[in-house]
Amino acid sequence: MRITSVRLVSVAALAWLCTAGCAVNPVTGRQELALFSVSPSQEIQLGKEAFPKAVQQMGGEYADKQLAGYVNSVGLRVARVSERPEMPYEFRVLNDSTPNAFALPGGYIAITRGLLASLENEAQLAAVLGHEVGHVTARDSVQGMQRGTLLNVGLAVLSAATGSSAYGTAATQAGQLAAGLLDNRFSRDQERQADRLGVDYMVRAGYNPRGSIQLQEFFYRTVEGGAEPMWLTGLFRTHPFSKERMQDLQAYVAQRYPAQTADSRFVLNAQPFQRAIAGLKTTAKGYELYDKAREQEAQGDVSGAIATYLQAAAAAPDQSLILTGLGLAYLRAQDVRAARPHFARAVQLDDNYYLSRLGLGMVHLELNEIPAAVGHLQKSMDLLPTDRGGYLLATGYEKQGRTAQALELYEQIAKAYPQSSVGQAAARKVTEMRGK
Repeated sequence: MRITSVRLVSVAALAWLCTAGCAVNPVTGRQELALFSVSPSQEIQLGKEAFPKAVQQMGGEYADKQLAGYVNSVGLRVARVSERPEMPYEFRVLNDSTPNAFALPGGYIAITRGLLASLENEAQLAAVLGHEVGHVTARDSVQGMQRGTLLNVGLAVLSAATGSSAYGTAATQAGQLAAGLLDNRFSRDQERQADRLGVDYMVRAGYNPRGSIQLQEFFYRTVEGGAEPMWLTGLFRTHPFSKERMQDLQAYVAQRYPAQTADSRFVLNAQPFQRAIAGLKTTAKGYELYDKAREQEAQGDVSGAIATYLQAAAAAPDQSLILTGLGLAYLRAQDVRAARPHFARAVQLDDNYYLSRLGLGMVHLELNEIPAAVGHLQKSMDLLPTDRGGYLLATGYEKQGRTAQALELYEQIAKAYPQSSVGQAAARKVTEMRGK
């Protein structure tokens, strides 16, 4: 009787709390306690605001339209048979060597160049994307937001006034949300559920579940062989992997889909996948050198980094990210004129990456070509507001005699980034300009 009464009180308490904030999990159908109930439309809005910033923070999109279309088509094929086919799913390929994949609220999903290059067939790709769709359908990112300060950032993004400044505090919140969601770690239970959901979706879409087992076995070999730093800082950091997780999936497939693993109608599609990533393989050596150059630069060997960046650019010509890295290294070496053609070519190849625009804006500013500098710096800030980009843009406004705009932007940067050295420099500029 005593145990029963305690349970009744607990059920009643949960029922009362759920009137204040509970959401139904679309996968399990169970009510989940939430500090703030996020509706589907709000979930979509969160992803819509954060996803472009996340793409910028991870190197921008990899410039291969054929590959992008292929990955998106595989992703949509899997997502359309999930519990939430109505979500506005987008699947992007990011220009990042770190093996990783992530899903933001609302169905905004990405896979990196580094992880794609590690896969062998389309079924394995479907397993990766299906896993991420599983996080979306189970609302795992939204649940993760409830556990920390990220909830406040998300609420701020949802409530931000549409008329707010493009470069002020409100504009930085989407970037903060993106960074927080990218760093969000899933629990073992969430990973196990997403694994199973991914298998369910890929089988419904006509893929052989052996692709998922192959993927897990590859992950296990990677872990057992001593995972490289890129794996540990990428996929395995936010998606914890274990032998038990692999064994659980193997048992799940053996129990639920024994017939499909031997049925030729359920495909692996190795050849279509290899054709799709053929272009990516041609740039692999260049990006290997690019990663080496970044390490040299981080260790302070700028001249060595420049030499390696040049080798990377020769091995993989016309890769915007490599040219941007080379341009930034020349700027660190205080060789503005050497940096200029590389930034210019990078922007010509891809005018939607914030760091290329920022670098070219810095070059023009150094050469006192103010109108051109302001144009590129404004575009950089539109793509991803940063303290450095905002400060330089305010400097450009000041040099143009647009004092009021410069002062307003310095104030916004000082308020949005009070702890950074750039934000503090902006605060000093505000004091200086107001003292005149």
